[in-house]
Amino acid sequence: QVQLVESGGGLVQPGGSLRLSCAASGFSLGYLAIGWFRQAPGKEREGVSCISSSDGSTYYADSVKGRFAISRDNAKNTVYLHMNSLKPEDTAVYYCATRGINCGSPGGYWGQGTQVTVSS
Repeated sequence: QVQLVESGGGLVQPGGSLRLSCAASGFSLGYLAIGWFRQAPGKEREGVSCISSSDGSTYYADSVKGRFAISRDNAKNTVYLHMNSLKPEDTAVYYCATRGINCGSPGGYWGQGTQVTVSS
């Protein structure tokens, strides 16, 4: 069966770092673009980052540019989101999702999310 499982979330102080993982089973992430999304309480879900499979291009929301980095390890069938210089406004549930071959493609499978809380 197809599954995406996020992990790596937790409580971190402002300015700290976390690495989120998106592990796939039932399919190969290497053939798909993978996006990271987040949803904070009372807010709509927003796109954070994406990595394509066709050319390896990466994309970031303006709010996280220069602080977050997305990468993939095809051997481990996992995509990562490296989050640095975290701010309280980064607090949200983070989800990974397939986006087809390119980041502009419609989405498909979603994980259940992992909570990131940035607070002193």
